[in-house]
Amino acid sequence: MGGAIAVLDFGGQYSHLICRRVRALGVYSALFPYDTSAEELKRMGVAGVIMSGGPASVYEPSSPHPDKDIFSGNVPLLGICYGYGLIVQAHGGEMQRATRREYGKSSLRILDRTGLFTGFPQETISCWMSHGDSATKIPAGMSVLAVSDNSPYAAVETSDGKQFGVQFHPEVAHTERGDAILSNFVFNVCGATRGWSMSNFLDETVSELSSTINGRVLCAVSGGVDSSVASVLLNRAVPGKLQCVFIDTGLLREGEAAEVSKFLKEDLRVPIEFIDASETFISALRGIADPEQKRKIIGRVFADVFEHYARGSGPFEYLAQGTLYPDVIESGRSSAPASVIKTHHNVGGLPKDLSLKVVEPLKALYKDEVRSLGVLLGLPAKVLQRHPFPGPGLAVRIIGDVTPEKLRICRRSNKVVEDVLFEEGVYNKVWQGFAYLGDDRVTGVLGDERKVGYQVTVKLVESIDAMTADWYRASPQMLEKVSSAITNEVDGVVSVVYAISSKPPATIEPQ
Repeated sequence: MGGAIAVLDFGGQYSHLICRRVRALGVYSALFPYDTSAEELKRMGVAGVIMSGGPASVYEPSSPHPDKDIFSGNVPLLGICYGYGLIVQAHGGEMQRATRREYGKSSLRILDRTGLFTGFPQETISCWMSHGDSATKIPAGMSVLAVSDNSPYAAVETSDGKQFGVQFHPEVAHTERGDAILSNFVFNVCGATRGWSMSNFLDETVSELSSTINGRVLCAVSGGVDSSVASVLLNRAVPGKLQCVFIDTGLLREGEAAEVSKFLKEDLRVPIEFIDASETFISALRGIADPEQKRKIIGRVFADVFEHYARGSGPFEYLAQGTLYPDVIESGRSSAPASVIKTHHNVGGLPKDLSLKVVEPLKALYKDEVRSLGVLLGLPAKVLQRHPFPGPGLAVRIIGDVTPEKLRICRRSNKVVEDVLFEEGVYNKVWQGFAYLGDDRVTGVLGDERKVGYQVTVKLVESIDAMTADWYRASPQMLEKVSSAITNEVDGVVSVVYAISSKPPATIEPQ
């Protein structure tokens, strides 16, 4: 790993995203536990170290701290958010609970356009803040590079020019010129060189899979980008050993099964069988309103169906899944104690006694990287450009009990949203567009008659990697078209509203 950037994980939800941003610069980056020793990092020959954010406060007795030798100055160091606090504290500064916390977009005024801000033409940029602590005193000899409205020490640098701390998140897409900040650290400070690419990842992954898989592989496919890329990658790595299975959960998009059958069989030529287990899933979800229970139930039934198929069509030794970094992060599967936001069916619902070994060839990648990998594998654009769809399906777009009526409304409303996005030519301009509903009933007027019906919420978001997202500024005309189509075409709906919450604080899917 010589010449790479090591990211020490303190449990922040953006930890893997830092790695992603560095790799996007063409430099390999990997995530390590926060207590990885300075000696081990030296042995690996890393060019620099980045300390992530995290949910703790550096002044708490139980808070995680790295090896103190990390601060010796032997290797360039960048601390982000929590990592910023560690650098300030390690050199003799003070961190305390902020009198005014900063979350979301903030204005950053640059005082010194050298170091991290080399080449910046402007004095003020927008940045993404997410912290509840602030420095009340910085160490002697440490200079201030930038300030924000609520932080007089928003970016700092040690006197040797090798250690930096920033309270904001340059890895988040909403930070203006965040890539330039990371680039200045990676190349100008660390002296790293480019050598990472998706083509290298493809070659290495195919080689690794072909050398380590010594039995038949059962792969779940849904027709989405992740499972499609995973299936084609595995088919290339272990030809003749792969069997893909499409399970109809009854929670899929309208026309999903027919569309998946066409492009997987005809376009990708992947060996696949279809199983209709919709009644099993719907029955298991009856009366369940809690979203975490839904996810776990779907994961359990999903695994049970696979076990049944494996016994009848096996033997299989491996179960392949299209797990991505965001799935792992949001399920709390990190090397540090991250907060669990939601359980993903493919990482949180599988039983511990699962008889198949799990293979996750994409677990190091983000969605945009998976799409790039798909291009290299020759997948058609119509597959790679599909919007993300949750593994648990429409069950997580239905708040409360999953009933046949709500499924019908949710499925049809989602199709209407997608159709309008295509008609307006903006489908590929948004990261995700969908509709969801709960148990809310409102009064409407249909013709001359008052009628109580469901209220559907439409959500369109812009994002790069799903770690953060902003609501899409759709035109009033397009929103009117969506609302009119849903209320006219979907029986039982009398009202449509538009969601304008970003991530954070909200998640992209409603639950």
